[in-house]
Amino acid sequence: MSFPVVWVYWLFSLTAVTYISAFIINRYREYGFTALVAFYTVYLTASQIVATRLIEFDLGFYTFFAPAAVFLYPFLSQALDMINEVYGEKKAHTAIIIVFVTQVLFVTFIVMTNSLAPAPFFAYEDAWQGIFAQGIRIIIASWLSFLVFQNLDAYVFAWMKRKYPKQVFLRSASSDVLSLTLDSLVFVVLAFYGVAPLVPLIIGQIVAKNLIGLLDTPWFLWYKRYLENNTLPDN
Repeated sequence: MSFPVVWVYWLFSLTAVTYISAFIINRYREYGFTALVAFYTVYLTASQIVATRLIEFDLGFYTFFAPAAVFLYPFLSQALDMINEVYGEKKAHTAIIIVFVTQVLFVTFIVMTNSLAPAPFFAYEDAWQGIFAQGIRIIIASWLSFLVFQNLDAYVFAWMKRKYPKQVFLRSASSDVLSLTLDSLVFVVLAFYGVAPLVPLIIGQIVAKNLIGLLDTPWFLWYKRYLENNTLPDN
């Protein structure tokens, strides 16, 4: 897939989810938290699967390598910020726990079905086992970094909101940059130590995640503005 096509998918997905989330919260606020947690769950599940694929990230003037999930991790941070902005820090931490439990079930189901004997005519068993044997390690690394740094993101965002209530960009960008940078460092070491060169992957993750994380900030500002310009019903 060519690099520009990836951005088309990325822009469409982020725009669609941002609008749908804002619309649901505006019209049916009691269902907004549920909708955001559902998106949050999809993001993490997809990122754990595609993280097994290492990609070349070409900026035009510099090329580095990173897990394909770098395109999805900023979605996680934005979903958490969207929850935190409307429903508060406590609900943000609750969302993290809910999503984490779904990922435990996800891995449990993979391990459970991998224990079954494959059909003799299934030609892709070696490829399947190869992908998910590596994937389990990556998923465990993702679990640890997710729990630590998403909770850190929620705390920093809420603290910045209390400290600088009018600085929407500041609280979104600062919490994301801090959590994504530290997450990149810990995740790569846990997931790829002894498997792939760490330094290029760490640099690739940090640069890619923060670049894409900053790029999605305008969508969060749009989300915030949409909610400010529309009356939120109480029920």
